[in-house]
Amino acid sequence: MIDRFNAPVREFIAENFLFRADAELDDDQSLLDSGVIDSTGVLEVIAFLEQTFGISIADDEIIPDNLDSINNMTRYLATKLPAAA
Repeated sequence: MIDRFNAPVREFIAENFLFRADAELDDDQSLLDSGVIDSTGVLEVIAFLEQTFGISIADDEIIPDNLDSINNMTRYLATKLPAAA
């Protein structure tokens, strides 16, 4: 279930970049284009995903298709952790 990844990713983004756990954020919203995160924020997201889910993110996986929205991150996590998805 991809939903398993949505809540912790959403909570991390809301608390660390919007500074509110209840902030409104569309799951398909581009985090870079909307200014929610910048390049430094991408590095923080990568560190969060690696530490929280025990994965390694290769340089060639650091692309918008994997990390630019909550839905992209949850789909990416489902491919990295298929047994848990």
